Amino acid sequence: MSTLSVPVSPKLEELVEMLVKKGYGANKADVVRKAVVLLAEEEAVQAVLRAEQEPTLKGDLRKLAKKL
Repeated sequence: MSTLSVPVSPKLEELVEMLVKKGYGANKADVVRKAVVLLAEEEAVQAVLRAEQEPTLKGDLRKLAKKL
């Protein structure tokens, strides 16, 4: 596992410390790791939702290809 050093504002550090106290993670690094995982999961959900909004092609593939 590698180490990543990221400067944060005092307010953000206070928030991370509060989340540790509330039990969201064993320590500050654990809370930050979980936050990054949640952000990645949220991005994946949003990508699926965007994909569902895309128009779909239905029908015979050969007929559709001829239209293009």
